[in-house]
Amino acid sequence: MKLLFICNQNKNRSKKAELLLKNRHETKSAGLFNEKPVTKEQIDWADSIFVMEDEQRKELGLRFPQQYLKKRIVSLDIPDIYSRDQPELELVLMKKIKKSKLI
Repeated sequence: MKLLFICNQNKNRSKKAELLLKNRHETKSAGLFNEKPVTKEQIDWADSIFVMEDEQRKELGLRFPQQYLKKRIVSLDIPDIYSRDQPELELVLMKKIKKSKLI
């Protein structure tokens, strides 16, 4: 399964999720508001897309309306309060990803 994780800057939440699951799935991560924002090609590549907040889901719909309607996009509802190496981030990511029942 190809999983794409998206957050605002692709520094903490989405990057950590990509690293956590890379041994079990094909994973990539991207940001919405960084120097190299998520691309149409990345959206097309993914089987499932995980965003960290509902606002990011809405932004994907604005940027990629055609792909948005064809993709399974799950909001994990994880606020931008964690650093990538914070153990609590790993715990909350795994809990919410498992709860989504997509993987």
